[in-house]
Amino acid sequence: MDKGLERVRWRSRRGLLELDIVLGRFIEQEYAQLDEAGQRVFEEFLDMPDNPLWDMIAGRQQATPGEQQALLEKIRAV
Repeated sequence: MDKGLERVRWRSRRGLLELDIVLGRFIEQEYAQLDEAGQRVFEEFLDMPDNPLWDMIAGRQQATPGEQQALLEKIRAV
């Protein structure tokens, strides 16, 4: 197994069950198809605290337009 993917899976385990479910599903279905920039943005999301990240995924907080917004749409679609 790819060490980078293993690390991302581990970092995606969060305190909020909702985040665990959404991020885990995204990693299983879509993460491998992301380009390097997309993977970098995903890592930036993982650096965020749980509540602000969940607010962005749930649409209660705005993401930075561009790469962040595009990736959020992919995460929401899964």
